[in-house]
Amino acid sequence: MAGNSQRRGATRKSGTKKTPTVGTGGKGRRALEGKGPTPKAEDREYHPAHKRKVAAEKRASSGGQQRGRTQRELGARTQRGGTEVVAGRNPVVEALRAGVPCTGVWIAHQIDVDDRVREIRQTATDRGLPLLEVTRTELDRMTEKLAHQGVAMQVPPYEYADLRGVLTRAERSGRPPLLVALDGVTDPRNLGAVLRSAGAFGVHGLVVPERRAAGVTASAWKVSAGAAARVPVARVTNLVRALGELRDAGCSIVGLDAGGTMPIADLQLATDPVVLVVGSEGKGLGRLVRQTCDVISSIPIAGESESLNAGVAAGIALYEVARLRGGVA
Repeated sequence: MAGNSQRRGATRKSGTKKTPTVGTGGKGRRALEGKGPTPKAEDREYHPAHKRKVAAEKRASSGGQQRGRTQRELGARTQRGGTEVVAGRNPVVEALRAGVPCTGVWIAHQIDVDDRVREIRQTATDRGLPLLEVTRTELDRMTEKLAHQGVAMQVPPYEYADLRGVLTRAERSGRPPLLVALDGVTDPRNLGAVLRSAGAFGVHGLVVPERRAAGVTASAWKVSAGAAARVPVARVTNLVRALGELRDAGCSIVGLDAGGTMPIADLQLATDPVVLVVGSEGKGLGRLVRQTCDVISSIPIAGESESLNAGVAAGIALYEVARLRGGVA
């Protein structure tokens, strides 16, 4: 038969004609509205960005973020082996003026010379420091792409003293030993400020832990105003154990904390061999360190909500100890 009328499927069977259907009546409205805007990656608990955010907040609360800012402000970066690179014209000039130890100065080829570059060259020449001209590509590699402005210097690793050696040096001074121990102080600028006060009030040495604490970097050396060259710093594995050794050697362990019961100005132990323990501004003394102390002393302040950072608190406490010993008027 002509046409496609007999082909299977060409004609519609009776009773299969489509008819209009009833509307959804709002049943699909929720699906059409969706689930709202997609949350940020850092707000999704399963996303790696959220884990990085949480880790950054923990570092900030423990002082890790502060250390990062300090290094960027100084233009410094610690390399393998403990050496440190200070980059940038102002940071290098300030470090050289402060007498920070230096093993070499790098200056880029065809640098735009200004007063700072002239001072860097003159200071390096006067101190007999190696002065090397390198390409900017090589300077980028040496500084790990810090903003060097064509100038950088290398700072050797600080030589920490032995705890027993510091105590022996104190005993030979003819005065009762006076040491300062830092617990959880992570800002190298605070360490530098404590070193400066230590040099001013006759401290025989500092004790700092190896972990979760600031070391003697270029920043600490600069803030110390040269005291880092006169006051030895001992780095210990376990601060509580080190305090126990100092107590066995005849020293009284005095903790400095806002919750102390004895004002530092009334400390009767000041004339004896003393180790003054200073905690961080936020957390204060750690639990085990606090339990190790013989006395917890405090600095009275006017405002209940006010606090002093480690550098300022150590300076005030050392002044009071020196006054009680008759060293200052």
